[in-house]
Amino acid sequence: MEFFYMFLFFPLALLYLLRPFFLRKFQKLPPTPLISLPVIGHLYLLKKPLHRTLAKISAKHGAILLLHFGSRPVLLVSSPSAAEECLTTNDITFANRPRLLAGKHLGHNYTSLVWASYGAHWRNLRRIASLEILSSHRIQTFADIRRNEVRLLVKRLLRGTSQDGHNIVDMKSAFFETMLNVMMRMISGKRYYDDDQSGNLEERRRFKEIVTETFQLSGAANAGDFLPVLRWIGVDKLEKRLKVLKEKRESFMQDIIDEHRKMMRGCEGQRIQTLMMFFCRSNTDPECYTDEIIRGMMQVMLSAGTDTSVATMEWAMSLLLNNLDALIQAQNEIDNRTGHSRLVDDSDLPHLPYLHGIINETLRMYPPTPCSLL
Repeated sequence: MEFFYMFLFFPLALLYLLRPFFLRKFQKLPPTPLISLPVIGHLYLLKKPLHRTLAKISAKHGAILLLHFGSRPVLLVSSPSAAEECLTTNDITFANRPRLLAGKHLGHNYTSLVWASYGAHWRNLRRIASLEILSSHRIQTFADIRRNEVRLLVKRLLRGTSQDGHNIVDMKSAFFETMLNVMMRMISGKRYYDDDQSGNLEERRRFKEIVTETFQLSGAANAGDFLPVLRWIGVDKLEKRLKVLKEKRESFMQDIIDEHRKMMRGCEGQRIQTLMMFFCRSNTDPECYTDEIIRGMMQVMLSAGTDTSVATMEWAMSLLLNNLDALIQAQNEIDNRTGHSRLVDDSDLPHLPYLHGIINETLRMYPPTPCSLL
């Protein structure tokens, strides 16, 4: 009997190992030159930093590869021409997002702009984002907020330096808090990071707690996304924390929506000063501006508009401090344009080609998306 089981096991194991070969042959799938282990697939290959690990795999085995991260097939594309074909010629084919646990609980069950699949709902969200949030007119409307926050950042840095100029300053935290203040002033007209102890301290505490937990959990590795069996047997405890965070985020954003609606009653002629005021006043198409859509758009702005910008500013500052010649040339260009009486404004940027080149080179060397995977 034992011999029979062994005789049955080896052919089945051989069929399992050869299964990817036959599937690729009949389905015309890209090559998979590496060994795919049972259950985990190619997850054993993943090491930090992730983007460099994937680059090494591509350099060794080819520009287009099919990997398996647990139960999920992953197409690894590192050729510029192939990437252009995927994202331009066949963009609709690759438009859908994977159904990860974070998207279920932090993406309103895969209905927010970042997590929604391609379709009418996603096109409506993109229209709202491009026309009402990211349009040049809307961006210019909030120019004063950006100017004011930059001035406050400079004052904060000056206060934090000693007379000999040897104090250590955490620039990443300063940039992060500045960007969050910019985004929240655009959304609700409120600042949540400053030294002023006036105002609603409990509201500030709630917001800071939500921000901290959001960036911790949204970037947390979740094995259950690739190995569903872990979710079925209850090993993965991340979902419980995501559910608690979801309730906190929804409650906080809904309080802001209700506050703006209450404030705007009887003030129809009031000038729109925040994005929340615009959304609360958009009654022409109520199906497109439900509370759930508004909450989702605001949460996407906070997530996508802070971490990526902070990473770019931090790398630009680091590169300039380690390349003093470039720093001096950038300072001279700014001084020649603006003098010493004011800060750089949006209108100055077209006249600062060297500074523009620094920004482009920073994005080329340290793009924010791979850096967020470190």
